[in-house]
Amino acid sequence: MAKVLMKGNEAIALAAVKGGCDAFFGYPITPQNEVPEYLSKYMNEHGKVFVQAESEVAAINMVYGAAGAGARVLTSSSSPGIALKQEGITYIAGAQLPCVICSVMRGGPGLGSIQPSQGDYNQATRGGGNGDYHVICFAPETIQETIDTMKEAFDIADYYRNPVMILVDGLIGQMMESVDFDRPVKHRFLPPKDWAATGTKNHPGKRNVINSLYLEPKELEAHNNMLAKKYALVTQNETRYEMINMEDPDYVIVAYGTMSRVARSTIEILKEKKLNVGIIRPISLWPFPKIAFDEIGKNCKGLLVTEMSMGQMIQDVQISNRGRLPIAFYGRSGGIVPEPEELAEAVMNFEKWRVE
Repeated sequence: MAKVLMKGNEAIALAAVKGGCDAFFGYPITPQNEVPEYLSKYMNEHGKVFVQAESEVAAINMVYGAAGAGARVLTSSSSPGIALKQEGITYIAGAQLPCVICSVMRGGPGLGSIQPSQGDYNQATRGGGNGDYHVICFAPETIQETIDTMKEAFDIADYYRNPVMILVDGLIGQMMESVDFDRPVKHRFLPPKDWAATGTKNHPGKRNVINSLYLEPKELEAHNNMLAKKYALVTQNETRYEMINMEDPDYVIVAYGTMSRVARSTIEILKEKKLNVGIIRPISLWPFPKIAFDEIGKNCKGLLVTEMSMGQMIQDVQISNRGRLPIAFYGRSGGIVPEPEELAEAVMNFEKWRVE
């Protein structure tokens, strides 16, 4: 397949198909509506399952059921919709079921706006469900990277038996770029899903039960300890980041998704002002790439965290920095995308934006 010009949301939908998606369950919400719109036509035409549920709560529980039967399942939504799915997500994580969740962020809190935002960092990395669980979360920078990540996400979900979230903002969902769907991605050896609840036809004499309820405290603790070991393995294997212009920088910008694209332009502006600035771009938001911060040169004067939010990633940067360098924050909210010149000014006036 040659390169094609494609809208982000439609590319996400087609990439899910290329990744082996068997079923989609969702509910409309701007700015991700083109994802279900595209799949509503494609999935039915190719004998796959598409259901527009009566609500986000219903959709995520349909995901639970289909994933429990061994299907490769996708749901997509935007910020308030993902909030409604949180109870189902913790059930899915607790039951060790694989699925892929695409979150196309919009402004908040509440209904907020339909403009692009990165205000759901905490929602994606901390989650709103109960218990000690994690969702593997990737935040691609371009539509091409989103496609590649989506194609790989179903394998990752199956390999770890865990939900995987693809986190993008409304700008990536709505813009158009030239993309290649044939770029190779990493594939994993996946054992058969002999845990799936498919009746006894495929497993005579064996009755599989999908469950996240453990009434005996020691049994539940053992389950949580087992999950913790799995999350440690995820951290070891799936931590992803990119280092940009990091040869002895004066300052380092920490940014992900759309904001890392803005930061790339900021580097060029600051070069003209004789400032050498690098970028740490987290690609996995959970697990967060703490190890990247160990690679910062000794002459760096500080870290500028930037997001289309009020500063939700700051805490992870502070933990990763371990008090070594001063940290500043510059962000815009409400659906406003900062200009590269704004970030350049923030770097040059670092102390003004410094956080404790």
